[in-house]
Amino acid sequence: MPDRDLLTGEHFIHGDAACAEGAIASGCLFFAGYPITPATEVAERMARRLPEVGGIYIQMEDEIASMAAILGASWGGAKSMTSTSGPGFSLMMENIGLGMMTETPCVVVNIQRGGPSTGLPTLVGQADVMQARWGSHGDYGCIALAPASPQECFDYTIKAFNLSEKYRQPVFVLADEVVGHMTEKVVIPKRDKLKIMPREAPKVPRENYLPFDSSNTLPPPMAVAGQGYHIHVTGLTHDERGYPVITADVQERNIRHIVDKIRKNADKIIEVDTIGLEDAEVVVVAYGCTSRVARQAVENMRSKGQKVGLIKLVTIWPFPSSLIRNLAPGVKAFVVPEINYGQIAYEVERIAQGKAEVLLMALMGGSIHTPAEIEDGVGEFL
Repeated sequence: MPDRDLLTGEHFIHGDAACAEGAIASGCLFFAGYPITPATEVAERMARRLPEVGGIYIQMEDEIASMAAILGASWGGAKSMTSTSGPGFSLMMENIGLGMMTETPCVVVNIQRGGPSTGLPTLVGQADVMQARWGSHGDYGCIALAPASPQECFDYTIKAFNLSEKYRQPVFVLADEVVGHMTEKVVIPKRDKLKIMPREAPKVPRENYLPFDSSNTLPPPMAVAGQGYHIHVTGLTHDERGYPVITADVQERNIRHIVDKIRKNADKIIEVDTIGLEDAEVVVVAYGCTSRVARQAVENMRSKGQKVGLIKLVTIWPFPSSLIRNLAPGVKAFVVPEINYGQIAYEVERIAQGKAEVLLMALMGGSIHTPAEIEDGVGEFL
C-alpha cells in the first residue's frame, strides 16, 4: 500500500480511532461489524477510511455474522478485522472457534466494558480476559494484546495483524473503555518505518500444496480463493487437504497443531514492559488502563527508595509464565490490580505456586484504581 493511504504525522485521536488507523496501516481492506458501545468508534472510523484506501466496510446484522464475514474475507485474500465489546464478543465465540480450527488470520478488537450481560455499556471493565483465552469450546492457542494508550492501540493493532498472519489464526486486541475513549497524541510513521507482515503465498506447486500441513510448528502459507489452489475449509476435524476425517488420530493431529503453534513459540510471542524487577521485593502485575495507574504508583514508591517492580502485560496471552515463575522465589508478593473480580490474579497465583503471596486488588467495573490505592496494596508487604 502506498504512503498516501496513511495519515502520516502526529494526531490527537482516541484509542478506538487509533485501532482503525493501525488496521489501515497493516493493509486491512475489509471490516465487518455491528455497533456496540464503547467500540462503535472503531467501526465508524473504518467506515470512513476504508473507501479512501480501496477497502470495503460492511455493517452486519449482528456480531455472529460479523465474525463469519471476516473469516470469509480472509480466505478471499483480504486482511480483515472486526470490533466489539463484551456482549458482542460472546456472540462471536462460536465463529472464533471456527477461525481457530480453520487457521484463518484476522483481528478482533474488544473494547471491554463492565459486565456480565449488558452491564455497564459506557464504563470500563477488564473482565473479558479469560473469555478471550477459553471462550470458544475446545482447545486452541490464544494471542491477545492489551494496549494502555491510543499510541499502543495503533501499534498493537499492527502487531496483532502481523501475529495473525504468522500463526494463521484470529488475534485479539483487548483494550478497554478508558483506553478506547482516551484522546492522546498518536504518531503514525511513514510506511518504511513500519514492520508489516504481508500475506505470503504458497511456494510449492499447486498440486503439492497442503493448506493444513502440520509437519512444521508454524502453519504453511495460506492459499486463498482465486489463486488456482484447491482448498477445502471446514470446522470439522480434517486432514492436511482440509477434507473432513472424523477419527481420533486426525483430531489428535489437528488439536496438537493449533495449540502447539502458539505454545511452542510462546517465547517469541510474549512481550512485557518492566520497571525495577532487578531489586523488587514486591511486583505489581497490570495491563490496559490499570497499568498506567500502576506505573505511576511504582514510580512514586521507587522515588522514595522502596523496592517495587512492575510487569506491564503487552501480551496477556500467551502469559509470561516463566517470568512469574522465576521471580516468585525472590519476591515477597505479587500485587494484581484489575477491573474484574479476579482473573489474571489467579493466573499469577497458579504460576507462583505459593512461593510468593498474591494480592488481588479488584474493582467490579465502572471505575479505575488510583495510584494511592495501589501504593497501599503494595505497602502491606513492605
